[in-house]
Amino acid sequence: MSETRKQAEKPVASRPNIIFILADDYGIMDSQTYAQKFTGADTAKMFYETPNIDRLISEGTAFSQAYANQLCSPTRASLLTGKYAGRLGFTTAMPPRATYYNQDIAVPEGQYIHDVLEHKDNILIEQALINGISNSAIPTGSDLDKGWDELSIAEALEDYHSAFIGKWHIGGFGAKGYQPEDQGFEPLAWYDAGGSAYFNWKDRWNDTTNKTFPKLAPEKLDIGDAGNPSSEEYLTDDLTTQALNFLEQRAKTKEQPFFLYFSHFAIHSPYQGIADEISYFEGKDTKGWNGHKDPTYASMIKGLDRSVGKILDKLSSLGLEENTLVVFMSDNGGIDASITPRGDGTSNNPFMGGKACLTEGGIRVPLVFRWKGNVPSGQWVDLPIDCTDIYPTLLQAGGYNAKQIVAANDLDGESLMGLLTDSKNKKNSYTKTSHYWHYPFNVIYNSPFEPYPLTPHSAIREGNFKLIFDWYGRLRLYDIENDPFEKNDLSKTSPEQTKELFKKLKGWIKENIDKRYWPTLNPSYNADNEVRDKEFKVLFNDIL
Repeated sequence: MSETRKQAEKPVASRPNIIFILADDYGIMDSQTYAQKFTGADTAKMFYETPNIDRLISEGTAFSQAYANQLCSPTRASLLTGKYAGRLGFTTAMPPRATYYNQDIAVPEGQYIHDVLEHKDNILIEQALINGISNSAIPTGSDLDKGWDELSIAEALEDYHSAFIGKWHIGGFGAKGYQPEDQGFEPLAWYDAGGSAYFNWKDRWNDTTNKTFPKLAPEKLDIGDAGNPSSEEYLTDDLTTQALNFLEQRAKTKEQPFFLYFSHFAIHSPYQGIADEISYFEGKDTKGWNGHKDPTYASMIKGLDRSVGKILDKLSSLGLEENTLVVFMSDNGGIDASITPRGDGTSNNPFMGGKACLTEGGIRVPLVFRWKGNVPSGQWVDLPIDCTDIYPTLLQAGGYNAKQIVAANDLDGESLMGLLTDSKNKKNSYTKTSHYWHYPFNVIYNSPFEPYPLTPHSAIREGNFKLIFDWYGRLRLYDIENDPFEKNDLSKTSPEQTKELFKKLKGWIKENIDKRYWPTLNPSYNADNEVRDKEFKVLFNDIL
């Protein structure tokens, strides 16, 4: 066994199975228990129903300040590698886009073969900045990667049986050699895309043609596999059935623990639910609570919650729940209906903004750990942590030397295992105090601060404070511990602290993120056509 993957001396029988459930676009206020935590409201008065996720929380430990990235692919990149997404070039999530690989063209010096050539929304107002670009695939060490190979969480859990179900979206839009099996997983049913139909999805997942990228031979593409057929007609239920079948199979193999990464498409668009469940929510008298009013969206949450319940029940019936760590998380904040072009989605109120924003509504997500007999039940951890911490946490839970692997592979995460039994961090087992985000895109979603499209943003959370850097030339500082809903911008009243955090954020960007993943000045920008009240100001000259 390699030194970078050294396993602690621990009896195999005591090492837990691990199930990591990742929800998609599931907001911090979409769970009844989380909503009650932040508002004190009676759960019976809420519109969405999440009894099984609430059960998971009551039987485990939940984090109130867990952070993901602003979009799904960056978070998935961080979860798989234990690194900040920007370091890997994962700066956004996209539908299929042209890359050097899928256009079969030579890669310029300093570029990566799976970098997109361009990504932009149809924004009609004047833009002072041109978007950066984004990577679209996690390197696997293939010849195309020119020596770049990230150690995936499945590869690090080297003597676990690792399996993957669901949404991948970090494989270069179906690039052969960058899919779950190439990162150490047994692929059960998966699709390398940002969204999927919830009915009649299988033909698309099993597509072996090259219609999307005709410049490539079909054998260079591998978009997905719908897996073993089930009797379920709804995607969330079908994937759950495949997960239950996997659990039944692995329950027969006592000598090897398993790791199941179950990455849901729910509740990502298209918004499609089961008809009788939609009808139920249409007639529910609590419709409208906290801005939650879409019956289809509510039905999709119900399907996700049902899936969690079936997983928990299956573990119990198989006698596995005492030795299985279950982790539930979302990949980014919920879509804020008030800032999306079509007005669909949810509301993260009282948190500001949603998906694509670096305000709390866009990056603060549910995170729950349940491991009966090992993780306290009904407990909250109120320290800020982020998605890079999941990787070392699962390693430590599995009996590996997480600190050694983090150091050897230059990871950004720290294990959360100590916090699960020491929720106030009195023993200082969790020492990370800084968290970073980078999003170099003009986005069609409106800013939560003004009725215009989002401009490129980066952010740092340091201790109690978060600084949001709008590359348009604005800084906002919030005391998140005392002002979690970001009502009071302190950047003018605390100029020295603002300056200090901005300097640290710029230093991190310069050191960790290649400039092709930065926004750049638009040479065609005409300030006379600017619609914003504040004029554009360059605040990043010192790191250019």
